[in-house]
Amino acid sequence: MSEMRVVGVRVELPANQPILLLRETQGDRYLPIWIGSVEATAIALEQQGVKPARPLTHDLLKDVIGALGRRLEQVRITDLQEGTFYAELIFDGGITVSARPSDSVALALRIGVPIHADESVLAEAGLVIPDEQEDEVEKFREFLDNVSPEDFRGAQPG
Repeated sequence: MSEMRVVGVRVELPANQPILLLRETQGDRYLPIWIGSVEATAIALEQQGVKPARPLTHDLLKDVIGALGRRLEQVRITDLQEGTFYAELIFDGGITVSARPSDSVALALRIGVPIHADESVLAEAGLVIPDEQEDEVEKFREFLDNVSPEDFRGAQPG
């Protein structure tokens, strides 16, 4: 199992499909996951430090977890089947809840818990970007610095 960090989200053209990009904290593999526009917006808002006037769904879930006296310890991206990624929320007391990776990452960012990916998922879908493509990663980071939540409005998951 590898710890991952969120590089960010971007919109893949021409389909306008948002992509969540994760990278191993102690490795060279990237993990791209196609996600819905609502989740992309939730992740982008949290990364940019934007606090909505009223809690969004992931903010609400964070508050519910705390109100129930539970603690989210980590999220795990556990499987990839027929192009669909699967994840789990790991709570204190050994409680595990199945979830979509996009929701799991949005929640992990809000709570500040680690994100892990199973080796089997990284072996199947992880990408190593050669050194000559590092400038592409830098362009992606620049894109993320300039993207706004409005860029995700109207995109439909594929």
